[in-house]
Amino acid sequence: MDDSTVEKPMRQLRSAQVVRAKPWRTFRNRHGQKHHSGYYWCATTGGHVLYESRLELARLMLADFDPQVVEIASQPFRLRASVAGRVRRHVPDYFLVRADRSVTVVNVKPASQLAKPEIAEALAWPAKLIEEHGWAHEIWSGEDPVFLANVRFLASQRRDGLVATEVLDEVLGAAAGGVTIRELVLRLQATWEPELLKPAVLRLLWQQRLTTNLRCRLDSYSRVEVCS
Repeated sequence: MDDSTVEKPMRQLRSAQVVRAKPWRTFRNRHGQKHHSGYYWCATTGGHVLYESRLELARLMLADFDPQVVEIASQPFRLRASVAGRVRRHVPDYFLVRADRSVTVVNVKPASQLAKPEIAEALAWPAKLIEEHGWAHEIWSGEDPVFLANVRFLASQRRDGLVATEVLDEVLGAAAGGVTIRELVLRLQATWEPELLKPAVLRLLWQQRLTTNLRCRLDSYSRVEVCS
C-alpha cells in the first residue's frame, strides 16, 4: 500500500485491505506485444483502473456498468500456495465488491484457452482457495458481442457533468410510459437541441434510470422505459 509488500495468511485477508492496495503489478508497453494494455477511467471508483488486454477491458467495463458493484480493484493481490508439492503463484485479474459487501474475484481467460489442461489446473487451485475464503470466483471469457458493443457505446457518457441535470430531468419525464429514442427526441427538440438530447438518453441508460433491451442493436428505434 505504501510501495511495500504485506504478506499474510489468506484467512486474515479482508476486502477493505484489497481495495485500498495498489495493483500487484503494472503493465509495460513494448513493440510487438500481443495484448493491448492500458488504463480505463472507471465511474465506479472515480479513478483509473488497469487492464492488461482488450478482453479484460470488456469485463472491467461491464463491472463499471453494474450498479451493484461498488468497488473494483485490478491485479489485487498475489496468492502463493503449495500445490502437489510445488510452490505456485497466481495474480487474479479483478476484485469486485458489491453493495451487499459480497466479493467476486475474476480471472479473465479467452475461451480457446480453457480447454488446455495446464490452464484449467492453473485456475483450479486459486478458485478453491478463494471460495474456501467465502468469496466467489469467476472465470470470464466474454459476452454477447451486441451487448458489449451497446455497453461500450453507453460508456461514452459515464462521467458526471457531461449533460446538464435539467436536460436529464426533462428526458426522464418525457420517457414515462415508454417511447422510442427517436420519438423522445422529437418530443423535446422544440426545447433542446438533438445534440443535447441524445447524450442525455445515453447517460440515463448508463445510469440505468432508463432501460432498454441491450441484447439488440441500440439505435433510434430502440424503445426506452423509465426504471421502476
